[in-house]
Amino acid sequence: MGKLKRVLFTEEQIRKLEQNPNVHHVTEAAITYTPAFKLEALKAYKQGQTPSEIFIRAGFDLDVIGHKKPKDSLKRWRETFELYGEEGLATERRGKGSTGRKPTGQLSAEEELKRAKAQIKLLEAQVDMLKKLEALERQKKKR
Repeated sequence: MGKLKRVLFTEEQIRKLEQNPNVHHVTEAAITYTPAFKLEALKAYKQGQTPSEIFIRAGFDLDVIGHKKPKDSLKRWRETFELYGEEGLATERRGKGSTGRKPTGQLSAEEELKRAKAQIKLLEAQVDMLKKLEALERQKKKR
């Protein structure tokens, strides 16, 4: 991927981005989104929302993160999801230190715990989403 213009975030932008519940971590050069947000974004995309709509609804200012970020991120997440499924969205694969997925037999106890915690977060987010859907369906039936 050709990176022509790299956006660097200011201290203030980093603080503001870190307050967004969909953000796991921010550096001056990159945003790491929560696995739950990635999953929600993919579902919204499948339901016809545009990447920009998804990110704006999730509280992101495209003037800050970049107008190409939503489209590029969703493309990367879709590819990751196709290759590795939901668990792949919980594992960071970008950056110099990332060599893709390690075979499960090589995981340290710490890495296993980290992966399990990410999986739990993802499952909790799914349960929350299902509860919201059920509530919306109940509201529809009452009308």
